Amino acid sequence: MNLYIELLASTIRMSVPLILACIAGLWSERSGIVDIGLEGKMLIAAFVAASASAVFGSAWIGLFCAVLASVAFALVHGYASINQRGNQVVSGVAINMLAAGLAVVLGNEWFKEGGRTPALPPEGRFLPFEFPMLYDIPVVGTFAKIFLTHSILAYFAFAIVPLSAWALARTRFGLRLRAVGENPQAVDTAGISVAALRYRAVIIAGVLCGVAGAFISTSLSSSFVRDMTAGSGFMALAALIFANWRAYPALGACLLFGFLQAIGNFAQGASVDGFQIPVQFINMLPYVLTVVLLAGFIGKSVPPRASGIPYVKDR
Repeated sequence: MNLYIELLASTIRMSVPLILACIAGLWSERSGIVDIGLEGKMLIAAFVAASASAVFGSAWIGLFCAVLASVAFALVHGYASINQRGNQVVSGVAINMLAAGLAVVLGNEWFKEGGRTPALPPEGRFLPFEFPMLYDIPVVGTFAKIFLTHSILAYFAFAIVPLSAWALARTRFGLRLRAVGENPQAVDTAGISVAALRYRAVIIAGVLCGVAGAFISTSLSSSFVRDMTAGSGFMALAALIFANWRAYPALGACLLFGFLQAIGNFAQGASVDGFQIPVQFINMLPYVLTVVLLAGFIGKSVPPRASGIPYVKDR
């Protein structure tokens, strides 16, 4: 029973950065901006969060700096995609490459540890909540061990899903944003700035990626290491496509990916009839599922009609 409890709790922890990145992609792509750069923004945010937390000894300062760094990268992508009408996929790939290289170079220059950051003190991390008085109570204790042993950033991630679903479906801003992703000409004709709406979506995506990166390095781990996002941004993008650009199905897909990652962590060293399962096989399961989902559902998913298409205002 304890194994199952820890597996479910680990599933929630592993799903958090995927959920945040997936909802970030939802906001960006609903406005018509393809966001391949989710991975890069998460990675630079993870590095900046760990670096700032190590220097200032405060997880909240690390989070703030991570969000600023991610939003800065998001604005670069927005400028290339919106103002310069560049290829959005190429811009996103450039963001990923820039973040991966910049994090290692700056980390090695600042901390002299081969691109790593120093181990963070407790005050430099978002530690999980503890409710030991509940753990021995039947049923309640099981619930507490699964759902009440996470950091505040994890609860923020799950809260942002219904909030985003409501905002996109019920608010004036959300409806206009979705209209921009479907028919920007009609929105422009109504006297609403297409560029302004898309920039707001890009900034929201940057904020969420910043929180995701900070969670990885200051809550899920205790320092930054090279390429520690390990393709989470691409898995989040696959979950978004699989969910057909909807918030609640995206949550389910991210939980599925998180469950596979949790199984990989628990199954390392496991054996069947004396045959030890290779660690590499266990670790590749989430990525194999990503490929399978993309191959099976990408043709059936219908993205916003103006997704990836630069808007040129009629004279």
